[in-house]
Amino acid sequence: MTTLPAYDLSGRTAFVTGAASGIGRASAELLARAGATVHCADRDADGLGGTADLISRQGGTARTHHLDVTDRAALSAAVRSAGPLHVMAAIAGTMHTSTVLDTRDEDLDRLLAVNFKGVLYACQEAARSMLSAAVSGSIVTMASGAVDAASPGLLCYSATKAAVVQLTKTLATEAGPHGIRVNAVAPGWVRTPMTARREPAAQQQAEAAMVRRSPLGRVGEAEDIAHAVLYLASDASVFMTGQILRPNGGVAMPW
Repeated sequence: MTTLPAYDLSGRTAFVTGAASGIGRASAELLARAGATVHCADRDADGLGGTADLISRQGGTARTHHLDVTDRAALSAAVRSAGPLHVMAAIAGTMHTSTVLDTRDEDLDRLLAVNFKGVLYACQEAARSMLSAAVSGSIVTMASGAVDAASPGLLCYSATKAAVVQLTKTLATEAGPHGIRVNAVAPGWVRTPMTARREPAAQQQAEAAMVRRSPLGRVGEAEDIAHAVLYLASDASVFMTGQILRPNGGVAMPW
């Protein structure tokens, strides 16, 4: 049990999408370390098993759900099987690079399906679970620092993440009277499998550029973002809802 009671999730149930790797895996692991029973969902079966094994080796409790978040029926069934939820961390997402003029319908449709609809479905199912059980729960969505500035080459990604921000604020307003908090995390550059999409030399140059922009002089790690997720999931943030938390190394400082 944690020595910080506000962060203690013992006896609570958390559901994490995108749990097979990156921020999703780090968040699932940290929520389990805080005492939650964590239901891990992802379409990557091998990665999902790896996350569950990691949690089990640390003495935590994990359940796995092999599914695609764009499949509303599968996600709904998985959430229902988890029982009353206390925490939903809707982290699953994908990225695509193209200019505005080169963006194709299929690119936009895929990112809308994963990055927006998948988050919407997770939020809907979590809110229904919390409402039916009269649980004062926490829903955490994953936005992006890309929503705070122009992001050349990332139209589909930044647009869908901006939609997640609006979803977060709207649901926070609607669910707040029922004791349900809804907040988003908007990370800056984080070293994960999703961001490692370039050739090694180009990847190194891109990371170096982000390091130069950060007052802290580094890029983020998945664990940095997981701590933000834990904060929003726990009672430590009991007076926060409809907010966008930005662990970005100071690259962006919106008013």
